[in-house]
Amino acid sequence: MRIDKYLWCIRYFKTRNVAAIAVKKGQVRINGAVVKPSREVYPMDKILVRKNQIEHQLTVLDIPESRVGAKLVDIYRKDTTPKEAFEHNDLLKLAKDHYRKKGVGRPTKKDRRDIDGYLDESE
Repeated sequence: MRIDKYLWCIRYFKTRNVAAIAVKKGQVRINGAVVKPSREVYPMDKILVRKNQIEHQLTVLDIPESRVGAKLVDIYRKDTTPKEAFEHNDLLKLAKDHYRKKGVGRPTKKDRRDIDGYLDESE
C-alpha cells in the first residue's frame, strides 16, 4: 500500500490529499529516508511523521484493506512516540501564553477599541 494511503487509512490525516502533501513536503520518513507519496509500505517499516510540531514514530504491523475505525487503528500500527515529544509541545504552548502578558507592550486591536470607546464616552 502507498504511504499516503496508509497514513490516511490509519487516521493520521483527514484526507488522502493532505497526507500526500505532507509526504511531498518531506514531513514523512520511512526507515530514516524521505520518500514520495507512491512509496510502498510493508510490515515492520519504521515511519516518522512530523505533525503539529510533534514527530510521531510508528511501526507498521499490518496493512489495512481500507480506512479503519478509530478503535481498530492499533491493530495496524504501533505508536512508539516518546512522551518527551508531547511534553515539549506543552512547553511550547505555555511559552506562547507567557510571551506577552495582558497590558504589556503595544495595545491589541481589542485594547485599542476599548480605549477609543472610553475616550468617546468621556467627551
